[in-house]
Amino acid sequence: MLKIIGVDEAGRGPLVGSVVAAAVIFPANFYIEGLTDSKKLTERKREDFYSKITQQCFWSVAEASSVEIDEVNILQATMLAMTRAINNLQHQLISQNQDETFKVLVDGNRCPDVANCRAIVKGDLIEPVISAASVIAKVTRDRQMKGLDARFPEYGFKSHKGYGTKEHLAALSKYGPIVGQHRYTFAPIKFF
Repeated sequence: MLKIIGVDEAGRGPLVGSVVAAAVIFPANFYIEGLTDSKKLTERKREDFYSKITQQCFWSVAEASSVEIDEVNILQATMLAMTRAINNLQHQLISQNQDETFKVLVDGNRCPDVANCRAIVKGDLIEPVISAASVIAKVTRDRQMKGLDARFPEYGFKSHKGYGTKEHLAALSKYGPIVGQHRYTFAPIKFF
């Protein structure tokens, strides 16, 4: 039986943390009114959709760490995270039922190294299964940033999610980058 896997990522642009990818398969007749690109949703709506998707759908999340991003670059790390999420989801389903085949729909203009994949520019706006993956990836990464904020509150990760805001840059100037968390190949981190 053919299963459609929607894939998206969160966290390509920030200066800190992992890039997170999610893969989602909808069960038959699954629908959420208003599901779209996670960036167009409020945090409250994302959390609500996250709960519905994770309770009713097949899904997987994976990441590539800041260290991996620095080793291979953000594009390759994104592809790595997507491949991991897709493979994890496929393995979950294959272990339950041996006759599955998969078609992968990825938001963006390129596919990771997986079979039967199609990249769709702005796919998170037009393919609900990609929108669902967008929500899972964004909520997962935002939660990671809240966790990092609890460990390093002086950086303000809870509010800016690791992006290069004035607040974040001021904290970097004062405290320096966090080893194992900040992406040292990203400007302005590489200048510290």
